[in-house]
Amino acid sequence: MVKSRRVQVLLILVVLSFLLIHFLPCSNNAHMEEKPSPVHILILSSWRSGSSFTGQIFSQHPSVFYLMEPAWHVWVKMYQNSAKVLHMAVRDLVRSVFLCDMSVFDAYMSSQKKKSDLFQWETSRALCSPPACDSFSRSDIITAGNCKTICGKYPFSKVEEACKTYSHVAIKEVRFFDLKVLYPLLTDPSLNLKIIHLVRDPRAVFRSRENTMADLKRDSNIVVGSQKTKGEMGPYNTMQVICKSHIEIYRAGSQAAPSFLKDRYLLVRYEDIVRDPLARAAQMYRFAELHFTPQLQKWVHNITHGKGHGAQAFDIGSRDALRVSQAWRKTLPFQKIEKVQNVCKDAMDLLGYRLVQSEEEQKNMSLDLLFAQN
Repeated sequence: MVKSRRVQVLLILVVLSFLLIHFLPCSNNAHMEEKPSPVHILILSSWRSGSSFTGQIFSQHPSVFYLMEPAWHVWVKMYQNSAKVLHMAVRDLVRSVFLCDMSVFDAYMSSQKKKSDLFQWETSRALCSPPACDSFSRSDIITAGNCKTICGKYPFSKVEEACKTYSHVAIKEVRFFDLKVLYPLLTDPSLNLKIIHLVRDPRAVFRSRENTMADLKRDSNIVVGSQKTKGEMGPYNTMQVICKSHIEIYRAGSQAAPSFLKDRYLLVRYEDIVRDPLARAAQMYRFAELHFTPQLQKWVHNITHGKGHGAQAFDIGSRDALRVSQAWRKTLPFQKIEKVQNVCKDAMDLLGYRLVQSEEEQKNMSLDLLFAQN
């Protein structure tokens, strides 16, 4: 009888030991290995608004996987359509990139694609450091020129592999004209999406677009239609659509915002960034749940306080950013300024850009008067 009870006790102990060994460690390991959900950041802007520079503020962060305008591939492949028609395809591509599913590019790129076939891939520090490229450290500040020379040979599969190793995924995109298109992403439980809406003085945007008109021709045709880009009013027709889109995005994001947008939309003016780069970069990093390291603080200061004149339109190099941002006041004829103000007046009023009433005022108005404080 006693022996039988001992056998039963031993059996119970064996079963308990089995359960402890095979189940509790798995549970503990699962808890220890569980990663926090990635943060997804969309820098939403328009062409020639300082978005490439703002994108670099995120790209150079060692915790961020960044891509510049991946929807370029959609527009190149489907250029016969309007921006509105392409919204859904652009949104689907952006969602896939946020989830590090790069198979979405199969519809827009050759089956023999390489990493270097990705639009502006070299502007992504993450694609210039391990595991996407072994020549630099993940903590390095990496220029696009250095990266392009050394890191172009790696296979396209490295893009997805690299993306999955980061806590933050950031995309800079200029091909959304309506925030409501993004509502499905904002309510998607698989995403933790935050939107930085970057705007710039339309007069400065217009002046910059004039200098890059040939590069932007295809995009302008998609935005307003090829007929409306022709003639003297063509550039102003494009500006009118861009300004209207900023109004709609701002109102949807801040004035009548649905509950799921709470604390997930941030408006930033480019002029405020160049006037106080460290404060604005810190603001954007806090919003994105990123730490502003001393190395990045030094980089932001140096790249905005250089002696360059920003002569290369698509190059992100050290420059006197505040002076460059105001170049339109000395180079854009007042007649053109008046036309831009006519088509963009509502956006300028809403976003805090003051109209100038004369050529004399254009040259002499102080920055504090020209730009209202947010």
